[in-house]
Amino acid sequence: MINKWLFQHIDNAGLIIFRTFFGLLCFLESVGAIFTGWIKTTLIEPEFTFSFIGFEWLQPLPSYWMYVYYAVMGLFGLFVMLGYKYRFSMLTFALMWSATYLMQKSSYNNHYYLLMLLSFIMVVMPANKYASIDAKQNPSLKSLSMPLWCKGVFVFQLFIVYTYASVAKLYPDWLDTSVIELLMKPKANYFLVGEFLQQKWMHYVLSYGGIVFDGLIIPLLLFKPTRKYAFFVSIFFHLFNSFVFQIGIFPYLALAFSLFFFEPEIIRNIFLKKKPLYVSEEITVPNYRAPLIVIFGIYFLIQIVLPLRHHVIEDDVLWTEEGHRLSWRMMLRAKSGSATYTVRDKETGSKMVIKLDDYLTKKQQRGAASKPDVIWQFAQRLKEKFKKNNQDVAVFVNSRVSVNGKPYKELINPEIDLASIDWETFRHSNWILPSKQD
Repeated sequence: MINKWLFQHIDNAGLIIFRTFFGLLCFLESVGAIFTGWIKTTLIEPEFTFSFIGFEWLQPLPSYWMYVYYAVMGLFGLFVMLGYKYRFSMLTFALMWSATYLMQKSSYNNHYYLLMLLSFIMVVMPANKYASIDAKQNPSLKSLSMPLWCKGVFVFQLFIVYTYASVAKLYPDWLDTSVIELLMKPKANYFLVGEFLQQKWMHYVLSYGGIVFDGLIIPLLLFKPTRKYAFFVSIFFHLFNSFVFQIGIFPYLALAFSLFFFEPEIIRNIFLKKKPLYVSEEITVPNYRAPLIVIFGIYFLIQIVLPLRHHVIEDDVLWTEEGHRLSWRMMLRAKSGSATYTVRDKETGSKMVIKLDDYLTKKQQRGAASKPDVIWQFAQRLKEKFKKNNQDVAVFVNSRVSVNGKPYKELINPEIDLASIDWETFRHSNWILPSKQD
């Protein structure tokens, strides 16, 4: 039975067209970062970047070389779209994108994480076996079909993403619409819809509509009688998000995934009219059966467990941020804060208040005021900075944070030297003060 579920062959039209869209979106994401100024503000202007902990050695290339880096990455996106040197191009893009993802988190985005995962998944997909330069140059590569597991991997990955996004919204501040209200306030000046987005009834529609859409969209797309209607709702939902939240390529990538839900005949008639339709449904068990099952079994086990880790870490993830990243907790809260960093020379006892403008960009300062891992990293950075001047220092932080418009509370224990403690990867950091305070 498992061989039929995984290795029965189906028409590959959906995967071929998805490769085209995916490569195009990779290209647009790369060049878009250049022309929108994202690279300048995120990777060039900062003296350093806050990387993921453990990847501090990953820092942007000097001067304006990050423009070249992204241009090259965009070129590989075009190669993927055209199916040219496909596996090499896809793997190179995946590695380059992963490096830029891990080297900075001031602009953390779940969609960047999803693009990294999908890029590595696409490396192993037989996505260049039709309508590609590779197949044209090497006709023996050409194929009209693919194993069923190719479709299953994308569907299951999407199911995980949307399900966790839906469940994560089931908490009081989302259900009473206070989060949506805070997210919509900056949109008040939007052309035509700005005032409309401030209406309370609209906040309820967006709050509960988001829960329902994320929770049901994959099952509704899988069920043939509701597929067409779910697709039209998906178009409206994602275009609305693109307009209101301006979240890059993700809405269009999400729509491209619809290719895996519709019958191959429909996709062929729209995009590949000259392609013969594959109908044999033969089952071919490859020699990579065991490694494939083990690798994707481990991968999806991690994908299922990783977003749950905040449940076994002390306190509220909205407050501590511990377990927030890599968990599909998308646009769930509005957070603001302020922080004062005080450096004390251990030898002389002299103290100095750090002027954040001398070290960090405005975007970095927001993270260094409200996110515990960034606060810890900056304390370590200050320690190393003063060490170069032969000073052994302690770093104390006074940070006050507001979550979802609630009163400001102390986030960090101001009496603990953050420069002298190690980061706790899998446990709660006790220097983060409780979310519930007198």
